[in-house]
Amino acid sequence: MNYVHLGRSGLQVSPLCLGTMNFGPHTPEKESFAMMDRALELGINFFDTADVYGWKRGEGVTEQILGRWFAQGGSRRERVVLATKIFGDMEKNDGYDRNLARGLSARKIVRSCEASLRRLQTDFIDLYQMHHIDRSCPFDEIWQAMETLIAQGKIIYVGSSNFAGWDIATAQQSAAQRHFVGLVSEQSVYSLDNRMIELEVVPASRHYGLGLIPWSPLAGGLLGGALKKLKEGRRSGPDFEKRVESKREKLEPYEALCAKLGEEPAHVGLAWLLHQPGVTAPIIGPRTMEQMTGSLRAMEIKLDAETLAALDKIWPGPGEAPKAYSW
Repeated sequence: MNYVHLGRSGLQVSPLCLGTMNFGPHTPEKESFAMMDRALELGINFFDTADVYGWKRGEGVTEQILGRWFAQGGSRRERVVLATKIFGDMEKNDGYDRNLARGLSARKIVRSCEASLRRLQTDFIDLYQMHHIDRSCPFDEIWQAMETLIAQGKIIYVGSSNFAGWDIATAQQSAAQRHFVGLVSEQSVYSLDNRMIELEVVPASRHYGLGLIPWSPLAGGLLGGALKKLKEGRRSGPDFEKRVESKREKLEPYEALCAKLGEEPAHVGLAWLLHQPGVTAPIIGPRTMEQMTGSLRAMEIKLDAETLAALDKIWPGPGEAPKAYSW
C-alpha cells in the first residue's frame, strides 16, 4: 500500500477510504466487523463515518458499530485514521435540545463531538468534518469551538464536506486571521458522471492545500457496470432503470472502453479519480466483502493519456472557472 498525505497535512492515509454508511442499515454488525478487519489487513487505514449514519435520529447507529469494533482491542483504534462528521439533525424525538438540530453552532460542535467520542469509544477523532455549510453561523464561532476541541485533544484535524468553492475560501481566510490551520480536506460528490466540482471546488481546494475525498465515486452504481448488471438481472428497480436509460448514450461507450481495457467498469471509475490532481482518497462504500476487496484493483490500474482522453470525451467536465465561461 502506497500511503498518501491528506492534502497539505502530514497525515498519511490509504488512497482508498472505507466508507461505513452501509454499516447497520444494509450490512449487519458481524459482517461490518469482518469487513473492517479485512480492510486493515489489506492496508486500508482511512475510515469515514458520520453521526447521522444509521438513519435513526439521535442514535448514531453506525458510530456505535465502529465503537464496538474498536472496543475489541488488537490495536484497531491505533491503526485507523478515523473521520466522522457533524451537521445533521441529532436532536432526539423528545426535542430536549433544539441545539442538536442541523447546524454548526459552538454548542452543537462541542456536544456533538463528545457524543461521537462516546459512541465511537475513543478519546480522539483524527478528522472532524463539517458535513455541510451552515451560513447562519459565523466562522469565528465555528473555529473557536474547533480550536477548543483541538486544545483538549478531542480532535486533530478539521475537514469540510459539500462546501462550495467560496465557502472553502471564506473558511480559510477566517482561519488565517486566527492563525489557525483551518481545513485540511473537502469531501465532495465527484465521479466521471458528476464533475461539477472541477469548476470551483477543485481549484479552491488546490489553492488552499485541501485533500479531496470524493463520495459516490461510482455515481450510485451507474459506473459499476450498470448496463451489464441490468441485462443479467443483477440490478433492477424502476428508479435505477430510469437513471441508466438517461445515461445510456454515455454508458455504452464507457462499458465498451472498459471491456477493451479488460477491466471492470467500477475499477476504471475509481482509477480515474485516483488519476485526478488533488484527490487523496475516494470513498468506497461497500455492502459486501467482495465489493470492498475488489475495489483494491483500482489502485493497480494505470490509465494512459489516450485512455484518459477517451474518458474525457465520454464524460466531459465543466472546466475550471473562470476559463470555462470567460476569456
